[in-house]
Amino acid sequence: MSSSLPRIGVTLGDPSGIGPEIVAEALADAALWRSVIPVVFGDSELFARAASCRRVRDALVRLPDGADLSAIDRPSLVQVGALEANDALPGRPTPLGGIAQFRWLERATDALARGELAGLCTAPISKEQINRHQSDFQGHTEYLAARLGAHRVLMLLAGPRLRVAIHTRHLAIGDVPKAISTDGIERDLDLLCGEARFFMAEGRARPRVAVLALNPHAGEDGLFGNEEARLIRPAIERAQARGLDVEGPFAADGFFAREAREPRFDAVLAMFHDQGLIPLKMAHFDDGVNVTVGLSRPRTSPDHGVAYDIAGTGRASARSMKAAIGYLARRLGGERASFGN
Repeated sequence: MSSSLPRIGVTLGDPSGIGPEIVAEALADAALWRSVIPVVFGDSELFARAASCRRVRDALVRLPDGADLSAIDRPSLVQVGALEANDALPGRPTPLGGIAQFRWLERATDALARGELAGLCTAPISKEQINRHQSDFQGHTEYLAARLGAHRVLMLLAGPRLRVAIHTRHLAIGDVPKAISTDGIERDLDLLCGEARFFMAEGRARPRVAVLALNPHAGEDGLFGNEEARLIRPAIERAQARGLDVEGPFAADGFFAREAREPRFDAVLAMFHDQGLIPLKMAHFDDGVNVTVGLSRPRTSPDHGVAYDIAGTGRASARSMKAAIGYLARRLGGERASFGN
């Protein structure tokens, strides 16, 4: 195996969730090893049990925490701390499991920041468990942005037919209107158009992006709110004046109905979390990829949570994890992204 291949970090996520087992299944695909060198951050015994649960081969080389990752030329697992079996029981999260999943992410991010990794793919975590000892933790996206010094990042959920980015991310619905800004939307459109070139429709010279309204019926000329005229449309006009192919604001209900029948856009910018992610997950729950856009190095994750209810049963689909690693590998290789297994 050539050491010229890019190294990507992979975290195991919540030790009591489905993360370890779907990582084990995804990394059992030897075809992946021809394009990247995966470096897993987690616990060796946990990974071995996860591989056994999925009946796949565990072929990762074990390395101690603090190993020189720049010399790694084979798929490996970096042992970060020690986790007792009782703190990694499927479906039964514990405080020490919450600490472990944060430390795995922390070590992987350290390596990413030092340039020892070309990208990062993270398995699902439990924000609730991490917050029991890390009270300011909001999620992967916010943590990575702070650690890597990104001024603005964008959460993009992508699948074969639909790609949706979220302007305001994880906020209470009552806080959404005051978090929307013209400058922020314009910056998000820059980021989204930049990433969308990796999956835009063939034959296009530039990505085509739709922007959703905040209010029902796009505000109905101010009857249901004025954010469209006051904040969203000016951002679209600014982006258009700079040559970006963006349109809107579209009423969300009608937009997704039309887009499902006759796709016109490469990506969509939604104003808040559930507005965009409900239709995305209906279409791509098993094969969606979460992409953090705007970091100095690319990061992906599967488009689902820890799924305590099916952890350890072998029933959890690894399709989204495989798609997340595959997207990262193609992205680092400069290839056009696809979202198959």
